[in-house]
Parts: sequence; structure tokens; C-alpha cells
Amino acid sequence: MTDKNTERFIESAKRVGAEVLRMGNLQEAVTYIKDKTKGTALVPGTSLAKQHQLQALLSEAGVDVFSGKFRDAGQITGAGVTFCNFCLADTGTVVLESTDEEIRLATTLPELHFVLVDPLTILGDNLAAVEPMTTFHQGSDPKFIAYITGPSRTADIERVLTIGCHGPRELHILLVEGISSDLMEN
Repeated sequence: MTDKNTERFIESAKRVGAEVLRMGNLQEAVTYIKDKTKGTALVPGTSLAKQHQLQALLSEAGVDVFSGKFRDAGQITGAGVTFCNFCLADTGTVVLESTDEEIRLATTLPELHFVLVDPLTILGDNLAAVEPMTTFHQGSDPKFIAYITGPSRTADIERVLTIGCHGPRELHILLVEGISSDLMEN
């Protein structure tokens, strides 16, 4: 990772409508999430979420973290909080292995999606992502990979743009050093 990739990522992500902020540490990110979240938060129990005790940190900060099957959360979700595997600097895209349905629901159901990113996982472009993508797809089990570039958006035949129609209205990318530089972990 170079600082050049980080700056390029921030510029590209902002260009497509994401809010990108550098956080001093994970606790600062938790405070930011608490201040922005209205309603229940979906926090998938991924390896990084468990390693950093993200659900407990958010709960202790006063965030209503949903416990149960995410399919049962329905319309009550206000936020989804995930980590990502890596990012692409040239497009401002966050990439996460989302074979687990809870990850897919946390990134599509809520109005707000917060993504925690270690700057060491920001790659230059798709060519730099070939190796980790090849690793994801080893084996015979199918994998879901989510490429998220800005908030959800769609346009009808008359080119009327709608934000948040098929997913979150807002994407907040929080850069936190030291989360994990492992591109296979989220």
C-alpha cells in the first residue's frame, strides 16, 4: 500500500458519493457510527468483527446491535457495519467476500452502510486484485464477492436518478489503521 493509493481511493470514493473519513483508532470509528446510526445496526459476526469485538464495542457505545437472524430484522434496520477484504483505489470500490448471507443483508438492507477499512488493504486497481480474487475462487464451493462503489443508485428510462432504491442511501468508509492487512479476512 502506498499513501498514493489511499489518497486516490479517497478521491475516487468521494466522487461516487461515499463519505470517507480517516479515524485515529477503532474506538473513534465506533463513536462516529454511534453518532450517525438511527435504529438497529446489523453487524455480521465475521472473523474481524469477532477479533475486534465490534458488536460489543458498538453495544457499549449505545448502538442497538441486532441479535438474531438478519432475515428477521426486516424493515427495522438503520445501519449495517462491515469490514472489507480490500479496496480498489482507481474506482473507490470496497470489495468483500460475502458468501455468508448475513454480510449480504448487512450491506443491502439498511439505509446506512459503514465499512471499516485498513489502509494497507487499498490496492491500485483490478489488476492488483487478480491474486486475491483467484484465491477467493479456489475450490469447488461458489463464492459471493460484493463490489460496492458508492451508495446504491439506479435510473429509469428517463434518466431520473434514485439513490438508495436497491440498497443503502449512504456509504461511510472509515479508514482505521491496524485492523488487518490480510486481504482474505473480513
